[in-house]
Amino acid sequence: MRPFRNRPLLLAGALLFSSLGALPTAASAHTPTASDPKEPPFARACSRQAGPDRMSCGALVRTDLPVVKDAHPKSPPRGLTPRDIRGAYGLQGHHRGRTVAIVIAYHHPRLAADLAVYRSQFHLPPCRPSSGCLRVIDQRGGTTHPRSDAGWASEEAMDVEAVSAACPGCRILVVEADSDRTADMLAGVDRAVRQGARVVSGSWATPENQEVLRYNGHFRGHRGIAFTFSSGDEGYGVEWPAASSYVTAVGGTSLRRSHGKWAETAWSKAGSGCSAFEWKPAFQHDPLCPRRTVADVSAVADPMNGLAVYTSFARGGPGWVVAGGTSLSAPLIAAMYAMARPPGRHDYPNAYPYAHQRAFHKITGGANGSCRTYLCAALPRHRYNGPTGLGTPRGIRGFQRRGDR
Repeated sequence: MRPFRNRPLLLAGALLFSSLGALPTAASAHTPTASDPKEPPFARACSRQAGPDRMSCGALVRTDLPVVKDAHPKSPPRGLTPRDIRGAYGLQGHHRGRTVAIVIAYHHPRLAADLAVYRSQFHLPPCRPSSGCLRVIDQRGGTTHPRSDAGWASEEAMDVEAVSAACPGCRILVVEADSDRTADMLAGVDRAVRQGARVVSGSWATPENQEVLRYNGHFRGHRGIAFTFSSGDEGYGVEWPAASSYVTAVGGTSLRRSHGKWAETAWSKAGSGCSAFEWKPAFQHDPLCPRRTVADVSAVADPMNGLAVYTSFARGGPGWVVAGGTSLSAPLIAAMYAMARPPGRHDYPNAYPYAHQRAFHKITGGANGSCRTYLCAALPRHRYNGPTGLGTPRGIRGFQRRGDR
């Protein structure tokens, strides 16, 4: 559940020594076993990555609900609304003119139309290409769009609608990479920065491996840019780029309304753990991981309590679905970075939440594995935990530079 005060972190040296031998490695991501409970009723929008040098999107769509073709005020779509998102995380104001860049693979040919349906349903101001609010480019900065892919198109729709939910006044820049190969995806990241974006979100990942370290320059070389990446949806285990020491790794929660208030626990499928390769940033001080720990912060990700999303590529035809995954939490957090003041030009903004820890709701329930430490469980005695990091936002204060108001 959400916390209301900090508690000191006290761990004996014996626990530290005994736990280090059980730290997760790149190969320790959770995989289902015969003892796992029945798989929940949701499915990946995208197929899994085909190799170690390819990325997979993480959008998870509920399969136990029919696609709703038409929604109206008397029959709204199921799922969290912009009002829910803004209420749960204390978001105020529209912050017009701030830009969030979404980097994605492949092309969504009806993205503007999908976004128009979404924003009209929830009475948000229009966000059209003609006004400059929505801009879609390829990884070279032009409009020679790559081929379409239904799964990635659904991810793209969810990402832009998530940004719209959290920050209705934000502009959205979408960079469509030629493919899901790592080199193309990171070319898209570089293009977003060259276009002037100060906040860049990626809802894609691959299991951590030593080969991807050579790509860290795409983040290390861009000071003053807030990168948000989903921590993954396979439970306990580390994925990249979230594991990079230069990005904000976004974990996930289950968000529910209880007695008129919002309550959150760690989502059982959110990625977390101790990197086998990435160095530990100076702002992290958790005791059981000598390298980079995932995640940093979190937001709603559980698709069973996911966002209402309109997509032309829903299974069963165009319509409303309920979707989630840390692919949802990453663009939500990106929107909050955009709502805060622009990062300092020489900063790595993933440090900001650690300077404002009281600006986050501490999560004290739930787990994504059986490691028996804070690396996979939200334990009440720890200020930090792996699945949800420092917690979920209380407004945008946690994404500002020290001294900003």
